[in-house]
Amino acid sequence: MTHYMELLATNQPWNLVIFMAVPIVLAETIAVTELYILYTRAYHGAVRMLNRVCSIVVGFYFLGIFLYLLNTAVVPLTVANGWRGAADVIAVGFYLLGVVPLLGLSLLDLGLLGRGRDEHGRMGLHAAFVALFLVVGHIAMVFGMLDPAVMGGAAGHQH
Repeated sequence: MTHYMELLATNQPWNLVIFMAVPIVLAETIAVTELYILYTRAYHGAVRMLNRVCSIVVGFYFLGIFLYLLNTAVVPLTVANGWRGAADVIAVGFYLLGVVPLLGLSLLDLGLLGRGRDEHGRMGLHAAFVALFLVVGHIAMVFGMLDPAVMGGAAGHQH
């Protein structure tokens, strides 16, 4: 199994909640509210506030995950040559790449990005970050569920 799946399977249910459920629930809440906001152009109100709060929280939450996994998994695995092949590297790499769009959402809703855009333009950029997160997250999941041996890597729990 890839290190991505091993992380989610270990310490049940806590790793699954911390590394998957929390970021995905926040991201899905953002995606659903985003559709409503863009369709209705309701840039103010409760739905936009929920969207904004979730966007700010998920970006900084995932930045914490990124830094934690970089220091406790990526660097040690790289130094020890412990990767289980290409699928393993792709899964973990794309999972961690999620920090770019998620932190982008936070910075956008804090007013640090998109300053020259009107409200509709900022929401368009917001939607692009959501879409990018969906792409990198799904690539991570697909490769994370793949047996590393399929792409020439080592299978199983090898440490």
